[in-house]
This record gives sequence, structure tokens and C-alpha cells, in this order.
Amino acid sequence: LQENSVLGFTTFQQRQRHGLTRLNEKGKSGDQPFTFFSLFQRENPKKDDNKSSQQLPETSVAPTATVTPPPPKEEPKPVAVEEVVIQAPKLRNKNKGHPAYIPHISPLNGLHPSKLSNLPKDAQHLIADYHNRENVDLGASLLPVHPGIVSGELDNGFSYIILPNKAPAGRFEAHLQVFSGSADELEHQQGIAHLTEHVAYMGSRKRERLFGTGSQTNAYTDFHHTVFYAACPVNAPGAANVSMMPYALDALSEVMEAKSEKSRLEKERQAVLSEMTMVNTIEYRVECQILATLHRENRLAKRFPIGKNNWKQRDVLTWHRTHYRPDNVLLYIVGDVDVKDTIKVITEKFGHLDSAKSGKYLLNDAQDDAYDLAEAISENTVKATQSWHFPPAVHNFYLDENDHQTGGNANTDDVASIDDVSVGGDVQLQGPWPLDEKVNKLSDHTTINGSKVRAHIFKHELLQNFSLHLFAKRIIEPVTTLGALKRSLARRVALAALQIRLNVNSRGADPAFTFVEFNQLDSPREGCAVCSLDLTSEPHRWKEAIIKCTSEIHRLGKFGLTNSEFDRYKEAILADAAQLAAQGDTLAHGDVLNFLMEGVACGHTVMDASDSGNLIATEVALANMTLAEVNEQAAYLCKHVSVLSSDSTEEKTESSLSSGELVVIACAPKTAPAKSGDDSSDESAFDDDVCEELLVKTIQKAANEPIEPEEEILVPSSLISPEQLSEFIVNYKPEWLPAQFSDGTPSSPINPAADFQRPAILRRLNNGMKVHCANAGIERQRGALRLVAGGGRNWEVSAGKKKSSLAIGCRTMQEGGSFLEWTREQVELFCVDHLIMVEIAANEENMVMDLQFPTCEVAGLNGVECVLQVLREVMVSYNWEDDALLRAKSSFKQAYKGQLKSLEGASEEKLVSTLTQGDVRFQTVTLEDIENVKLEDARQSVMSQLTPSNIEISMVGDFGDQFEETVDLIYKYLGSIPEDTNSKYLDDDNAAVKVSSDDEGARVPVAKLGEHVHLELEDPDPRAVAYVAGKCPNKWGFIGAEDAKIQHICEINKIDEERRSHPFFGAACLLLITEIVNRRLFSIVREQKQLTYDANFSLTNFEALKGGWFLVTVTASKANANKALRACLETLQSIVARGGVGSDNLSSAKRVVINRHEGGLQSLKGYVEALSGLQMDSIPLKGPKCLTEFHRVVEGVTVKDVQAVLNECFDFDDEKKLFTAIGETIVPEGSGAVSDVDDDEQQLTRSPIIGMKRGGALMN
Repeated sequence: LQENSVLGFTTFQQRQRHGLTRLNEKGKSGDQPFTFFSLFQRENPKKDDNKSSQQLPETSVAPTATVTPPPPKEEPKPVAVEEVVIQAPKLRNKNKGHPAYIPHISPLNGLHPSKLSNLPKDAQHLIADYHNRENVDLGASLLPVHPGIVSGELDNGFSYIILPNKAPAGRFEAHLQVFSGSADELEHQQGIAHLTEHVAYMGSRKRERLFGTGSQTNAYTDFHHTVFYAACPVNAPGAANVSMMPYALDALSEVMEAKSEKSRLEKERQAVLSEMTMVNTIEYRVECQILATLHRENRLAKRFPIGKNNWKQRDVLTWHRTHYRPDNVLLYIVGDVDVKDTIKVITEKFGHLDSAKSGKYLLNDAQDDAYDLAEAISENTVKATQSWHFPPAVHNFYLDENDHQTGGNANTDDVASIDDVSVGGDVQLQGPWPLDEKVNKLSDHTTINGSKVRAHIFKHELLQNFSLHLFAKRIIEPVTTLGALKRSLARRVALAALQIRLNVNSRGADPAFTFVEFNQLDSPREGCAVCSLDLTSEPHRWKEAIIKCTSEIHRLGKFGLTNSEFDRYKEAILADAAQLAAQGDTLAHGDVLNFLMEGVACGHTVMDASDSGNLIATEVALANMTLAEVNEQAAYLCKHVSVLSSDSTEEKTESSLSSGELVVIACAPKTAPAKSGDDSSDESAFDDDVCEELLVKTIQKAANEPIEPEEEILVPSSLISPEQLSEFIVNYKPEWLPAQFSDGTPSSPINPAADFQRPAILRRLNNGMKVHCANAGIERQRGALRLVAGGGRNWEVSAGKKKSSLAIGCRTMQEGGSFLEWTREQVELFCVDHLIMVEIAANEENMVMDLQFPTCEVAGLNGVECVLQVLREVMVSYNWEDDALLRAKSSFKQAYKGQLKSLEGASEEKLVSTLTQGDVRFQTVTLEDIENVKLEDARQSVMSQLTPSNIEISMVGDFGDQFEETVDLIYKYLGSIPEDTNSKYLDDDNAAVKVSSDDEGARVPVAKLGEHVHLELEDPDPRAVAYVAGKCPNKWGFIGAEDAKIQHICEINKIDEERRSHPFFGAACLLLITEIVNRRLFSIVREQKQLTYDANFSLTNFEALKGGWFLVTVTASKANANKALRACLETLQSIVARGGVGSDNLSSAKRVVINRHEGGLQSLKGYVEALSGLQMDSIPLKGPKCLTEFHRVVEGVTVKDVQAVLNECFDFDDEKKLFTAIGETIVPEGSGAVSDVDDDEQQLTRSPIIGMKRGGALMN
């Protein structure tokens, strides 16, 4: 919700880059051609005997990105080649046996060496075609492939892709993708793909060699694939001549030859059960319902990764030998690597794999079943006909004769359809199947104006709000030509315009919905593009919410965009492409790899982000784009909604009707059975008489609401004129003053010549503001700014402000956005035009504003100047509005109700309240708080903290040679704010907001004696979570135990050594302790005792408040919850026992902590967080030394230091002082669910229960 608020509106370029997705981003493709990976065309299959080949990159100079110079000499265009088919190997089996007998299209798609060599490597031909567009078919021009991509195929069919990437230097990532997931499972194999992932990788001895080397490695399973990955340093730590590539590929190659050991199988079976418990939240159950309804016609509805769990060793081995074969995998390597050396290692580690060897392990009955399914898949599904990366599914695509997803004039006969299935057997699982009792049987579709509509309603006790999800499935159009790119960009323009309109409506005087998003995403995991409307509202306003959202979609489809919207979002897309081009060589390996994998899967042309590829292609496509073309795509996106209108101008003939179905899923709270004599009713309950028919009629009614064209809105080009700024400076003349630090760093006089040679400027303004500004090109043409106002909810309490007024006030400011004469809509569009995002929040210690912005010129104004204008107006001229307060209160009400229905949220809230003895600073905002806070209360709490002397500004960005100008803009815009600004909101007794190091009110009151907390939550599904908590120091080593003097770690241990007296010493010890404890919990509770999938140790890490608490969180089955809790207690005790921490534990932790710190400084967010607090009086030990001497202090910590801090500052060995908690679900009365069945068995028999979010990995 915060991402869509006016000031918090996520920048257009970020939302577009990630596809405006409503859900998790990992692993999805968001129809993102203007980002730098824009991928390749699928052609008709053809046999190819080229078994071992590779395409090395060509070297060329990147041209300047522009379409304005005279056209260069036109070169002949490369001719596309047909799809490559992997042939069946000669297996030793005499029967039909192994699925590898069946030829299939190459997983390399357009990156097969035979195709890659024929693709253009830069975009110069697009410029020539643009200038000669009257004589050539510009739309048919091929897009340029990334020139650095190397692909190859070994003799055994094993495929690989290598892409050298510079950032971060000295590291690489290797991902092994197995093209079989849960959708490939037979009936008796449900869940085995996920279990095999665990057995194959978690038990790998070669994987364990990566531990302690600064590597990260894991795996995940989805509908369509299983992926194993390792992110490693190029060279082993401390051994510059030892390459880590062989070790990483050793671990991945062992996956292909894994053994199914009985001990490992049992251990991972328990891990899977624990993982199921952990992820089985109500959000995932909703996603499960959505996917099961959306894909009712195919395997995806019934093949979620966690299914049965009663397999034997032979079952796992059968699955592994069937699917883990060289022709069915693809290895990606991205990073700071040498291509020739990498190919040599790939050949050495994977060249010996043999499908024939795999086939001999299969029994005859298993061979026949696997072969029959593979044969059916190869003939009918999107996996076989479009991309081997897709799941083996068929879809009811929403198509008509004008569908652009097939390339405008392409034939769709080769695209799999539900009606094409001709193979015997229930390949797509359309026969009767048992449903969980919570799932209502899906009714047959209805027809409205010739369109089929499939509807489903899901109700649950844990749901608090109504949500609607409306879908149409379309074919993924490979973006390989300029015409396809242009259509995709036009859709992005239309989607951006619609999303902004919906956002504006969501912040009206009395919005009917609390969240709304309309988008179309390419989804490789589902094998289709999904056009979706997602909205949430209060249950009693569901009809109004549907009508308002559907009407807006209908409006866009019928009338299209305005001229200003067309210009605005075209400009934003071009600015995004330019920023991405500037960031090309700084994009992280993980981001590059995700784009690469998504692009290859969808068959798009993967383009370079630089000027030679994506930017030129985007410029040419946008230069040739018209408003009519965008409106055509807008009508296409909205058609499945528009055709429901009876006044549609389309002639309803048989030939013009769309095929496929419109899918609708509504989720709402289940009304509790009324108790005898209870006449009360819940106003927000979703009516019991609402059925699928009424839901569909409401949508039809919404599509027939009267609509008018969108009106133009005048958007200011600048919020503050040069004349106004000059007047501000005259009225209050700014002056720079030296910075002041409390960590012992001396204050240096202002010296511009020397200051601008340093990476960061640290100063103060004469109005009291502290300023840090760093020039860092870690994210090209991007910047981040953080405003920290000290005090937070602690100040709210000590100053006598109304409870929760600060948190609600920050949210009110976020929901508003009106400055002086500018309306909220005008300010929002100003932020959109200039790619600015703002987020405002409060925590226990501070009020924080985070702003992201471009550092280049956008829409005629420098991004730095734009963001400083917004920040100044927020502080000085903000208009507080009643409707913004109403929206803020609504969001807090939803959060509170949601927490009450969350097992983890409710359990942790009860535990923390007990531990802190009910301290209101650490409690969730309650309904009573929400009702009591008035607009003036919110204004008083927020503005009283926004006094200049209480504010610290940290800004980091790619300022380049404009660094001095950037600092000067800070001087002018922020330095001209008078020092008495907002002082009228301060009480006489609170002349300044301050939390000093000796302030007794700043302590965290952890009770002396521990206590056990137990919580029960009604939920038909069995789940449990356990906690251990206790006192700990704050982030900097201060302890503020109840009835004791506030002390620092060094004082407690009477440490007088200079090394230990360093201001960062305490923080360094606590970072290392966190890593050591987490590793120990994983080793004992998960690996040895097999009681959980994951156990986590964390610290509150307060900085100004003195003290805090640690928290161990472990999810387990209900039967194992107490055992898991006991195991965590014993683990903590083992750490503080004699010899509990060894030198190897500490050395490994140091590498992780240092790598994490260095990685954090490679992002704007991490860099800004590191600078924040350097000059704040409330954090006396934080200063420049904590950054400049980070490595030295961390490396200097000894085992003795860690043991001393553990023994003196934590009560791990005294259970009387520890707090424990168990939260578990109980079966609601009258639900009909079974309560006397062992919860492990109950989990196994309920299918499906685990859902997924479009874009995220389904299971780890």
C-alpha cells in the first residue's frame, strides 16, 4: 500500500522494470522489453545434428545511443534460423523406457549457438531502418542480442550460457536449471520434485566445501523447474591462485549424480514438513486458491510442490534418473569470469554425464509411466510448442482474431490449446479429483455478451478483507523484433496511465478500495501471460470497489489515454532506458542473471543495457510510436473487461467473439456461526448469500456504469520557482558549519578544495541540520536520500503526545501530498514525471523519510533539485487533510486486524508485550489508538519532530562531476529553512527532541524473570511457531536492564584495552554473535535434530534506546513445537558453555559479516543506512570510525571477546531469565475439520494447501 501512496509512489522506472507486479518479484518475467534483457523468437522445430558448439562474443565499440544522426550505411539483416531440436540419445534400454528417447526443442531457445551467430550484436541497423522507414518494414527489424553472451552445448546435450558481468568484481553466480518441476509429477509422485531437490543438494558433500568461503548456495522448486545455485568469490579466501569455479560446479554437478541415502531422505522429509508449516500462511492459501481457479483446465491446479510425503528411496531415485539428465538442464554462469576458462571447467565437470546411465536405474513400470507422460507433454503443451522452460500445461487462452501476442499476423495453430489434447489418458488431470473441504466446488462457466466467465469464491476465518482477482490468460509474445518491442512498450505506457488513475482514485475523499493494481505479466512458471486486476477493500464495500475499478479499466479501453499521459509515460520509459544504460556495468550479477533466465525462458531477445542495445532500440520504438497505437494496446489490455459492457461498440458476431475464459476469484472473511442468543452482526462480514452468480453480475454491472473520457491535469514543471528560492535565501541566509561527532573523530574546518576530493561531505547547516552527502556511482544516474528526525515513538511517549499519533501521522503524511497551491494529484504526477519515490514511517526511535530520485535531468529539471523541492515543501508547506487521515486510519485498522489473525504476528506481539511489561512504545497500534487520534494530534506529533536542529540528512548518488552543484543545492533548498521552523509545535517543556545516552527514559525495560507465553489461534490447518527471547544490548553495546544503571559492554567487563574500547567494538561483537548463533541453530535444530526447516536468531538493534532483546524464531509441526523450543534452548546453552565458540566459528562469521557489509555499501539503500546517525547525539558511539575502521575492528575480535559478551550480556544459560512462547492453531468450532489426527498426517492428506506468488519461487 505504501508503494502506491502519493509521496510513496514507487518510481515509474522501478515499477515498470519489475512489471508493476502485485506479488513477489523473484523468478518472474514482467513483459519488460525496455529493460536490458528483452529476449528471442520461437521458430518451427527442426532437427539439428550439431551436438557440440559454442558462440564466443565479438568485440566492438558501443555506439552512441541516438536516432538523430545521419543514417549509417545499411548492412544486410541477418536471417533468422529455425528452432533447434535436441535429439534422443542412443540408450541401452531395449524397451521404450526413458523419456530422453523423445526429441524436444533446445532449452537455449534463441541463444543456441547456431542461432546466436545470426543475430545482430548492436542496434546500428535499427537507426538505419528508422531513417529509411518509408522503404523498409521497420517492425520486422531484429533486435540486437547482448554481445557478451556465450552459449554452448556439449556432446551429451548439456547446455550452458555464460555472460561476463563486472559488478560486483571478484564474484560470480552459477545456476543449474532442471526443466522438471511439480507439474511433471505423476499422480503417485506428488511432492517428489521438491523432496528430490532437498535430497540432491542438502546432502551434497561437495556443497559443504563452499561453506566458510563467503559463498551463498541454495535451491528451489517450482511448477516448471528446479534450480540449484551458488554465488561465490572468484578466488578462495586467502588463496588468490585458487579458483572457486571448480568447487561451485563440483557442487552443482553432484546434483546430477546424487544418491538417495535413507538417512538423508528421512532428514529432508522432516525439513519439507517443517517448511510446509512455515509457509502455510493465509496469504499462501489465498494464492493457492487463485492458482487452482486460474489454471482449472490444466495440471497446475493440482500439482503444488508439497504433496504426499511417503516416498521410498526407490521413488526418489526414479524421479531423479528420469529428469536429472544432461539434455533436460541448462547451466547459467554470470559474473567476473574468463569465458574460455569457464567453458573448460564446464566440460570437465558435466561432459561425462550420460542419459543412458540414468535409464538403466528405472524399473519397467516407472519407465513406461514416465515415457507416456513425456510423450504426451511433447505433443500438446506450451512446454513442447513454445519453450522447454514452460510447464507441461495447456491453457484456455483469451484470444481473438486481432490478438497481438502472436506477433500481429502470426498463426496460432502451433500454440497449445485445451482443445488440442489428443493423447490418451487424463494428461491435464481433468477428471474428478478430491478437493480440500475448504475449497468450494468450482461451478461451470457462465457467458456474458459472448464471453465465458469462470468464477469462484473462497472464504476463510483468517481473512479480514475482501479481495478480487480478475484474470485473462494470453499467449506470451516473444519480443525479438522492433515491432514486438513497440507493442510491448505501448502496453507499458497504457498500463502506467491506468495504474496512476487507479492510484489517484484510491486516495480520494472516501476510497472504496485500499489497494488496486492492473497489469499484464509474462509468467514462465505458468507458461502464459496473465492479465490481472487485483484489488482489496473492506468487506462491506466490495460491490463499490468492483464498480469503481472496473469502470476505470473500461474507461481506458474505450477512450484511451490523454495527450499528456501519452507524452508523460513515453518520456518516463525513455528516461528509464537511459538510466539502465548508465547502470549497465554496475548491475549486480543476481539481477543480470534473473533477467537472463526470464528472457531465455520467454524467447525474447536478450539485449545489452548499454547504448548499443536496449537504449537505441527503445529510442527507435518510441520515436515511431503514436497515441493511436498506444490506445490500440490499451483496448487490447482491457478488452476482457470492456466486452462485458452492453454498450460495447463491437459487433457481437461469432467471428469477433474472444475465445478462452475470464477468470474471477473473490476472497473474503468467513462469517463465524452465530452463538445462541447472540443477535450481533459483523458489519464488515462478507454476506453469506453472495454466490458466484452475484459476483459475476456485479462485475457486469460495473462494466456498464456510465463513463466519460479522462480530463487533463495541469502538472507543475517545478514546485519552487528560481525567484522563490532566491527569496528564501535572502530571508534566511544559509551557512555551512563543521560536522561534529561523538565517536572521537575530530571536527574539521570547511575546506571545499579538500572536501570534494573525499567520497563524502560531512557538515552541518547553521539552522541545525546535519548533512552527509556521498558521491557514489554504485547505481548509475540514481540517488537516495534519507531524513532522520530523532525521537520516534519514544519521544511521543516522553513528550506526552497522544498514543500512536506519530505512527498514524506519518502515514497520514504519506497518504496526502498537497503543498501550498498544488493539489495532491498535481504533486503525485510531478513525482511520477520526475521518477521520485517517497516513503514516510516512524519506529521506536526516529521518524524516517526515504526518497529515491534520478541524478540526471528528467522532464526538464535535474532530479536532485526535484527531490529537494519535495523535501522542503514537506517540512515547510505541507497541507494536512482529513481524507488523508481517514486513509491512514484505514490502513492501520487492516494491519491490526490482520495481525490478530496471523499466528506469527499475534504470538510475537503477546511475547513482546510480556517481555517489555506492556511498554506502549513496542506495541502494535490498536483500534482504540486509531479512534482516539485526531488530525491535530497527528500534525502535532509529526511536525514537532521536523525541527531543523533535530534533522539529519544523508544523500548518496551518482552525482559525478555535479557533486559540488549537488551540495550547493542542499545548501540553498535546505539551508534556507529557518531554524525556528515548526518550533510552534513544541511544548514549552520540550524545547527540543532529544534522547541522550544517559536518559533513563530511553532504556528498554526487559523484565528480570522470564515467563512462558502460549497462544491459540483458530485455523483449520495445523501450524505452530515457537520463540525464545531475552535481554541483550542495543546495537552499540549499551545495556539498559530494569533497575540498573545504563552501561556499555566495555564497562561491564572492565575492559581497558585500547582495541576493545573502540566505539565500534560492541557492534562488531554483536554482528559476529548473530551469525554464530544462526549457524549453530541451523546445524543442531534443523540438521541434527530434524525438527524444523529453519530457525532464526535476531537482535532488536536499537541505536538510541538502551538495551533490547534477542528473539529466536522456529517453525515446526504442532507435534514437534515443544521439542523444537527445547532444542533452541539447548543450542543457546551450548554456545555459552566452555568451548562453545571456536576459532573456526569466529573466522567463518567474520567472512560473512565483512562480505555483507561490503555488499551493503554497493547499494544506495545500504550506503544511506551506513551514513545515517553519524552526527546524531542520541547515538554517541556512531561516527566515521565505524565505517573507515570496520574491517580492522571486526578482524580484531577474538574468541575471548565473543565469549565475554555472551556471558555478561545474554542469559542463554539461565532459563529462569528467558522468555519462551508457543503459538499454535486450533480447529474452529463447527468447521468440520479433523482435530484428533496427527498434524503431520493431516498436512499430508490436505492437497493443495501451499500456494505461490506470481514471480516468486514456489518452494525452497
